[in-house]
Amino acid sequence: MFAKVRILPDLPFPCHVTMGYRLGALHLARAAPESPTGPEPEHNTADGIGRRKPAIRAAHPKTPRRLKQIEAKRTAILDAALGLFSRFGLHGTTVEQVAADASVSKTNLFYYFASKEAVYVGVLSRLLDQWLAPLRGLKPDSDPIDGIGEYISRKVAFSRTNPEASRLFCLEIVQGAPLLGEELRTSLRELVDDKADMIRAWTAAGKLAPVDPHHLIFSIWATTQHYADFAVQIDALLNTGLDDERFAEEAATNIKRIILDGIRTRPEA
Repeated sequence: MFAKVRILPDLPFPCHVTMGYRLGALHLARAAPESPTGPEPEHNTADGIGRRKPAIRAAHPKTPRRLKQIEAKRTAILDAALGLFSRFGLHGTTVEQVAADASVSKTNLFYYFASKEAVYVGVLSRLLDQWLAPLRGLKPDSDPIDGIGEYISRKVAFSRTNPEASRLFCLEIVQGAPLLGEELRTSLRELVDDKADMIRAWTAAGKLAPVDPHHLIFSIWATTQHYADFAVQIDALLNTGLDDERFAEEAATNIKRIILDGIRTRPEA
């Protein structure tokens, strides 16, 4: 079954996805890809009745060195694509641009990814894993205030070190999550529900003030990702941003003060 992706012509940025593809593509992208072999010379031989046998391309042996080279090349392509997709979206980015920024030929790029859409899926798949890592690190045996405080710090750090990834994720969501939709409804929902149950248990044990766990998580996402997604606005107002280490520390400190003071338990009067 294919999912139709709706074009949104009124968006203020060129990030329209104009074709349909399988919702399960993101899950397929997580599987280990076939190792690219690179072009090999053709060796066509007649079959005795005038027809040519198809050329057979010999595969490079999958030595540790070869696998390391493959991974390095794939990473370079994904890194280059992230910068372009975060600025121009899928529709506004060309394969030629990705290949040029990754310092590979267009032909070579297609040995690592079948299409521009496959590159986009690869970028989103890696992005989602990185984006969710801080939330996965929130454990039930940690002190709630310390654990949530550390989660906020890691989210601000991610916005600082991966602003393009944060903005691309934002674009994907604004588009209606044409590629991440299935992942959001399954893996992400399962993870968030698990952490919500953990926060409820902390509240029930008297370790946190009463709070709706989903709204708490949403508030952390909104405040920490704002510094990456609206970096231009912050720079216009303050002439600074997360590139400034001192400002990044101030942002994390103030977000933690606002959120943690709201969920700390207070002695009864």
